[in-house]
Amino acid sequence: MTTPITAQQKRTAFFQLHQSGCFIMPNPWNTGTALCLEQMGFPALASTSSGHAYANGLPDGTQPLHTVLSHLHELAAMTSVPLNADFENGYADDIGLMQQNIMECVATGVAGLSIEDTPQGGTQGLYDFAQAVSRVRAARDAIDQTGERVLLTARTEGFIRGAPDLPETTRRIQAFVDAGADCIYAPGINTSEQISAVVAAANGTPVNVLCGNGKAMTASELADLGVRRISVGGALARVAMDAFLRVAQQIRQEGRFDGFAGIVGGDELDRLFAPKD
Repeated sequence: MTTPITAQQKRTAFFQLHQSGCFIMPNPWNTGTALCLEQMGFPALASTSSGHAYANGLPDGTQPLHTVLSHLHELAAMTSVPLNADFENGYADDIGLMQQNIMECVATGVAGLSIEDTPQGGTQGLYDFAQAVSRVRAARDAIDQTGERVLLTARTEGFIRGAPDLPETTRRIQAFVDAGADCIYAPGINTSEQISAVVAAANGTPVNVLCGNGKAMTASELADLGVRRISVGGALARVAMDAFLRVAQQIRQEGRFDGFAGIVGGDELDRLFAPKD
């Protein structure tokens, strides 16, 4: 029987992935999709707040903390590759409570977690600059207090929160690096000029780029720009929801079932998920 991989081993592997090159870290939304992606050979995975929320019939940013922590624990326990947690704003505006929540997140077994510079749900815009930097520094302190080597990704959300200001984005990135971030993430940047500016501002700290639409650059193009990590956010979950909605609507409106033609069979999925002892 294969010896289980420990959380510490996954965390060490996650840091090693960020040392050089460029890797793709897709985002499953449940254990089934996580196991599929792991078996495809992806070296790390990341949760998606939106994908998991949609699967539970909720808008992004509205799930309670206990639900998210349970989900992260399940994903981390069921997979043998590093898991990064989409931990939104730490599920608290109050810094002390955010730190407590981060410690609980670390206890789920994740190898990394990301903290955004916007309140949960993004309805109130970005935290002001000083507050955002203080929150990254506090997140770093919270992780360090656990004694675990968990990678901290600091996210600045302006490009997806209606404030696509590149100078402000790079200013925050530089401050987040100084505050202890191990990785930088500015979702929504998509041109070579924007990405190059973010990579330059990170000054050697690994940069994650979101590829969540059909217009994204290729992995090799992003690697050439100095990107170290690529994720897809909730895009894979939306692919599944899109297929479900289209076929279900065809059944309801036309009484046709040809949308099922060519889909993966139950036998194949049974083999995929069978125990691998």
